[in-house]
Amino acid sequence: MIEFLKGIVAFKADDYIVIEVNNIGYKVFMTKSSIEKIEGNCQIKIYTYMRVLQDDVSLFGFLSNEELAMFKLLITVGGIGAKSALAILSNISPTDFAIAVVSDDINKLKALPGIGPKTAQRIVLELKDKVKHEQAVEESRNIEKKIENSQNIQDAISALQVLGYNLKSIEKAFTNIDVNSKTTEELIKIGLKELA
Repeated sequence: MIEFLKGIVAFKADDYIVIEVNNIGYKVFMTKSSIEKIEGNCQIKIYTYMRVLQDDVSLFGFLSNEELAMFKLLITVGGIGAKSALAILSNISPTDFAIAVVSDDINKLKALPGIGPKTAQRIVLELKDKVKHEQAVEESRNIEKKIENSQNIQDAISALQVLGYNLKSIEKAFTNIDVNSKTTEELIKIGLKELA
């Protein structure tokens, strides 16, 4: 498995780039928003996901681990393929996606391209199942004792778990941070920064 590629951007198209690493050009599919941020002929590091099918091997690239984690989660949902996941990633940030999932915001999800009401509901059901709420409640009692806005921190913890972080790492990230009077979104951003 290729974890990341670091090299020169040799070519940019609408839905992929070619990155040259040690005189080998890798075709890497990316979101349009990510491709727009990348300058040609510059050195870049991208996190990758390799999809191996019977008749196809493809590389998908991401500018952050959060985007990669969201992509991996999306392709586990029935009816969402790799190309659909890239289209979704082009239109919502990992933070906003995680908030939408943990807050059951079906309207926000179905506003994304290629996502209808049934798929939006499936996303919430299937991805929320991946977050073990019982474990989160049991193991985060230490944090709850220290804070007043337990609902915001619980939502932030759930959102970070949706993005693929484990509970112990999340709790450690919040240990020395004053989480009182912070919104869920602020807590998620703080958590992402500490976990990076």
